[in-house]
Amino acid sequence: MKKSLLSLATALALGAAAPLAAHDRDCLDEACTLQALFPVEAGTAGGAGGAIQAQRFGTWGIDTAGMDTRKRPGEDFFGYVNGTWAATTEIPADKSSYGAFMILRDLSEARVRQLVESYPLGDPATGGDAPKIAALYAAFMDEAAVEALGARPLEPLLADIRAAADHEALATLMGGRYGGFGRSLFGLSVSDDQRRPDVYALYLSQSGLGLGDREMYLDPKFAPQRERYRAYVAQLLELAGWPQPAAQAEAILALETRIAEAHWTRAQSRDRSKTYNPLALSAFPERAPGFPWAAFFAAAGVDRAQVAVVRQDTAIPKLAEIFAQTDVPTLQAWQAFHAADSAAPLLSSDFVEAHFEFRSKFLSGQPEQRERWKRAVAFAEEAMGEAIGRDYVALYYPADAKAKMDELVANVKAAMRTRLQALEWMGPETRAEALAKLENFGLKIGHPETWRDYSGLEIVNGDLFGNAERSLRFDWDYRRQRIGRPVDKGEWGMTPQTVNAYYSSVKNEIVFPAAILQPPFFDPAADPAVNYGAIGGVIGHEIVHGFDDQGRKSDGHGVLRDWWTAEDAAKFEAQAAKLGAQYEAYTFPQLPGMHINARVAMGENIGDLGGLTIALEAYRRSLGGAQAPEIDGFSGEQRLFMGWAQVWRTLWRDDALRQQLVNGTHSPGQIRAFAPLRNIDAWYDAFEVTERDPLWIAPEDRVRIW
Repeated sequence: MKKSLLSLATALALGAAAPLAAHDRDCLDEACTLQALFPVEAGTAGGAGGAIQAQRFGTWGIDTAGMDTRKRPGEDFFGYVNGTWAATTEIPADKSSYGAFMILRDLSEARVRQLVESYPLGDPATGGDAPKIAALYAAFMDEAAVEALGARPLEPLLADIRAAADHEALATLMGGRYGGFGRSLFGLSVSDDQRRPDVYALYLSQSGLGLGDREMYLDPKFAPQRERYRAYVAQLLELAGWPQPAAQAEAILALETRIAEAHWTRAQSRDRSKTYNPLALSAFPERAPGFPWAAFFAAAGVDRAQVAVVRQDTAIPKLAEIFAQTDVPTLQAWQAFHAADSAAPLLSSDFVEAHFEFRSKFLSGQPEQRERWKRAVAFAEEAMGEAIGRDYVALYYPADAKAKMDELVANVKAAMRTRLQALEWMGPETRAEALAKLENFGLKIGHPETWRDYSGLEIVNGDLFGNAERSLRFDWDYRRQRIGRPVDKGEWGMTPQTVNAYYSSVKNEIVFPAAILQPPFFDPAADPAVNYGAIGGVIGHEIVHGFDDQGRKSDGHGVLRDWWTAEDAAKFEAQAAKLGAQYEAYTFPQLPGMHINARVAMGENIGDLGGLTIALEAYRRSLGGAQAPEIDGFSGEQRLFMGWAQVWRTLWRDDALRQQLVNGTHSPGQIRAFAPLRNIDAWYDAFEVTERDPLWIAPEDRVRIW
């Protein structure tokens, strides 16, 4: 269930609600956002309505001033490429991390602001998309009106919760919260069916935790986070006028701890061979007794579905039992807290500050709240992201970008084909399937061909909270009505202004929004070697997601099936385990006891290693046998590896890094900058790395998968 229309502002900045469930989409960056490396100056826009231009990195694609050449590449490659930048850059006060992704996200945010503020504020009912977007933004920016309302927008929600006087009524309430504010024990989503990718299916998963991951409740080292969460729950209940806030906060934490004990781990939840469990809706009462399933499904508007695909099948009966055993007042208080928590960013300053102090400042170490206009932009984007994206593309997507990306993708794909044909560890039967899958890869670049229709979305001038509720309901109705219908193959899971990329296992396609096709990822005027290391590595990363530890479980048509021989699968798993051991060995001195969870980050780590490996192969192919020129004393292959490391320049606040290690599926950027290189022979040759260097791995111990 969506937390609120401000999830972009506090999470991944992934644009409008995605048509693909998280388990069907592998994104390049998750943190799927750092004072800009090259700040956009006030005059860059060229006057009112002028386009805000991206900044270039150096003269040939690398910010050489940001390097620290006193570092030896084999000792600290991140520092060698990014050391001066890291030493002289401060994380802005309204951010919890900072790096190459954020410079582009800041740029995209500024561009969207200019667009949104240019739209006329008219009648949203008759003027098309522009006045609707203007009304969304203006209502959020009207701080005085929001303050005057105080907690009143919450009152209808709380009244519904008070009126839910038994377990069936509470289950009905949970179902009705889809397309609204609140939380359920069970997450519902609609996405392409993993076994029948041509139709949409209903998915049901575990939910119910306000702290995100089960380990936050169960691991002793997170006791401070639990104690602060308890205080936050009590604070919001008090602001909402709920009785006995301190006692109810205690009961809510105890309830969520029981829920956490029932949940699967993150590693278990990403195992696609275990998370596809179709179950007839009529069978839920017998399989998971104690929860009023019929009332829940009807209230969510999904009761016409015949089947739901259950993801964590052994957890669902336990959650149903917990629900049945929990008293009504505790369930009501739990609902009241989550309604207030998800709605808080849209309420008066006491709610906004409480939400910020806990979720951003305490959990992620972010010192200051983001400016109101930034939050307003995020609000408008999540409600009508594609409508904004249509105008973004007209201004900021050059006509020749797709042709240049098509060429890069073709070269990287050809390199992957070459590697598949030459893999020593893969047998002919598996190889034939792998090559067929690669040939069937789809590609989307820039923006959708057909834009989403928002004509049915009702937006009202000056009604911030109502606009939010109607937008959430509009989006949920859009999703749920698709159950059992043919999949829209042209739909995108990100808006064009999103700085990210992804691979869809069910569509077997890689997708690159317009906003990522800019420096430092892609610069048509830069040295080709840098582009191959940056956007080429990204292309390779997304292609390899189709062959990582989970993507490999679908075939070339997106069907979830095992097409591997047992012998080849065992060889793959052995290499993946070696890679995982490398990543789990990395330490974070500022966070004793914290490590990368290699099983959770496995797909991304395989994507990085394989992606950079095939990008290198593609770059070599692009030279056509010629010798790469030397630039400023750097060889072509040195520049390629530097281009990769520059993309991952990242700074973290300690608390944010802790959250990333606990809740994220990506290794931190400062690790991604060098970790895959340690398994690529050419990196050792390019920078003369020897066994005397700390980053050295003996050739026989290097991981070679794709």
